[in-house]
Amino acid sequence: MSILVDHHTVTSIINKLRSAGCVFAEDEAQLLVSEAQSLDGLLKKVEMRVDGLPLEYVIGWAPFCGLRIEVERGVFIPRKRTEFLVRQAENLACSCDLVVDLCCGSGAMGAALAAAMGDIRLYGSEIDPIATRCARKNVTTFGGHIFEGDLYEALPRWMRGRINILVANVPYVPTKAIELLPMEARLYEPNLALDGGEDGLHILRRVVKEAPDWLAPGGHLLIETSEMQATQTFEIFAHFGLATKVVRDAERDATVVIGTNNGDSPPAL
Repeated sequence: MSILVDHHTVTSIINKLRSAGCVFAEDEAQLLVSEAQSLDGLLKKVEMRVDGLPLEYVIGWAPFCGLRIEVERGVFIPRKRTEFLVRQAENLACSCDLVVDLCCGSGAMGAALAAAMGDIRLYGSEIDPIATRCARKNVTTFGGHIFEGDLYEALPRWMRGRINILVANVPYVPTKAIELLPMEARLYEPNLALDGGEDGLHILRRVVKEAPDWLAPGGHLLIETSEMQATQTFEIFAHFGLATKVVRDAERDATVVIGTNNGDSPPAL
């Protein structure tokens, strides 16, 4: 239950946030007030935000596809543009599909797909133990399961050749470009979730290379990338035998590459 805060205090909070460079100071103040359990707690959270801590870490969650996704400090914060990838996957998924989220971070994409689709079999993998713990909190409600480990190595062998929808929001920022990211990302989000290697595509290549072995016939791989990397990403998908297309939402500045496996039948259990 939120507390009642007088107008003078709210105005003071807005001014503090604005002075600290928060562009949406009024909205942030309203959210901080609505989440507060006490005045002391509220003022402490305001100071955390003024000191530069991302708002999502301050309040403990991020909005994503209409859900409240829990995020602990040190876990990659789901981006609004990634909702576009979720919608593309939703258009391809069917009930009872086996859906896997690699590099799942907070588990936001899997949770959003499960919330939208209902009857899917949801799994994810994540190498970072903090993010793994966070993801489990977010997907358990939907019957999802998260394995800790490096990409496909974390997945049970029975999934090979049986995944219908494989989503991955892998790190795709070139190493030298990380210093150009907003300060909140550079200082507070894990480098592991941002750094995609020299050209930003190192981890993406690993995911795409093994995808045909894990996808069911007709299964789809969806990966978010940047507009500048779209052509090279397309070529990587095609090189590994996936029927490939690029879709883009300019309003969200979101680019997703989709590859479809046209392989043979899955192995018997």
